[in-house]
Amino acid sequence: MIPMTLAEIADAVGGRVHDVPDGAAVPAVAGPVVRDSREVRPGSLFVAFAGERADGHDFAARAVADGAAGVLAARPVGVPAVVVDDVLTALGALARHVTARLGTTVVALTGSAGKTSTKDLIAQLLRRLGPTVFTPGSLNNEIGLPLTALSAEEGTRHLVLEMGARGIGHIRYLTGLTPPRVGVVLNVGSAHLGEFGGREQIAQAKGELVEALPPAEEGGIAVLNADDPLVRAMRARTDARIVLFGESADADVRAGNVRLTPKGQPAFTLHTPTGCGEVTMRLYGEHHVSNALAAAAVAHESGMSAEGIAEALSAADTLSRWRMEVTERADGVTVVNDAYNANPESMRAALRALVAIAGGDAVGEGRRTWAVLGEMAELGEESLAEHDAVGRLAVRLNVSKLVAVGGREAAWLDMGAKNEGSWGEESVHVSDAQAAIDLLRDDLRPGDVVLVKASRAAGLEKVALALVEGRGLPAEGRGKVADR
Repeated sequence: MIPMTLAEIADAVGGRVHDVPDGAAVPAVAGPVVRDSREVRPGSLFVAFAGERADGHDFAARAVADGAAGVLAARPVGVPAVVVDDVLTALGALARHVTARLGTTVVALTGSAGKTSTKDLIAQLLRRLGPTVFTPGSLNNEIGLPLTALSAEEGTRHLVLEMGARGIGHIRYLTGLTPPRVGVVLNVGSAHLGEFGGREQIAQAKGELVEALPPAEEGGIAVLNADDPLVRAMRARTDARIVLFGESADADVRAGNVRLTPKGQPAFTLHTPTGCGEVTMRLYGEHHVSNALAAAAVAHESGMSAEGIAEALSAADTLSRWRMEVTERADGVTVVNDAYNANPESMRAALRALVAIAGGDAVGEGRRTWAVLGEMAELGEESLAEHDAVGRLAVRLNVSKLVAVGGREAAWLDMGAKNEGSWGEESVHVSDAQAAIDLLRDDLRPGDVVLVKASRAAGLEKVALALVEGRGLPAEGRGKVADR
């Protein structure tokens, strides 16, 4: 964070300084802004949220003792603090103030699927142009976004922010905290259908990003997916300059000759208004082509050459955990950990990537494939149909074995597979992660490829981590996962 005194912070957020004796030398806030007292560093500002399980105000004294310069709090806490009426509102106001002072270029992105992977790609490209701060993981809500913005410092050239939404108005609120100059909309899919009620409502919410952009004459740029009709239609909702990306012929930044390497990594020819370049990605799955094109469009608008973009995309890695993390075990088993989240679009993409990684085809040649799948949350009335469809797709892609993990939604996955292909032992429904681990431990053999994917609440990362650590073969001991 840029250095600020507690008095300056109080002025910025409409708060009052408490517990600073007259004449006392209180250090300026110059360290990170944190909500977890264990993350305090010298000069930090500790944000005291009152949660369901713990009240941050109870940790204020410890935070200051560990080096925090002060606390942002809703009540006096006996140590130097800025006291406000609402901590969340004040945190947002501080982010807005600091972002305006820095004058950095804010690049914001949203979409139903691929946000985090695309954000990571954009950050890896833009930091070749100068200091770049970006959202860690998926901290894309009203707490994570301002905390990310406040980690920017003097000299930060780009601030890349992922913006999530669970309802109308959420993205509008986030863009008010960190007004973007560049806005990227990836897609409108099925994620959170149960909360929004339909794709049109999702599109309405996602389009709030382009509505927040400045007009073209002031530098505003809307980067839109030309291949998604609901996203393409958002061009009517902004006065920013439109840049289209995708595989459509009229896209400004597009991909040609798209293919997968024998390992399942996408390769393509990148076409931009100023040149072309060849890309072979380190990531897995053809769905990353669209993500890469979105990142390429942002980089091109920021001044990178087509050749430089292609080289950077070819060197880019996965920065966020549990997203198509591919681990080759010493015994030849390949584990694909994509257990952070799931929706119908990302499930389909991950299944296709699984088959590609295994070198499979329509007649089943290639290594044995396992799809260990759990619930896709928040699909509302579409949940049964969408889970059934994913189970059926596993059959159509000739996945060797489906392991559906969990309750009702997992049963629907299993049902879809069995109804599609009259499967018997090829699909199995187990109750929980430990049961899946036990099954895999008994049945895996060298050369198999295992995909693990579900919504975050399902906790299937336990399965992937157990396999990566080598607990998936009979020689390994039982019962260790429960101690994690």
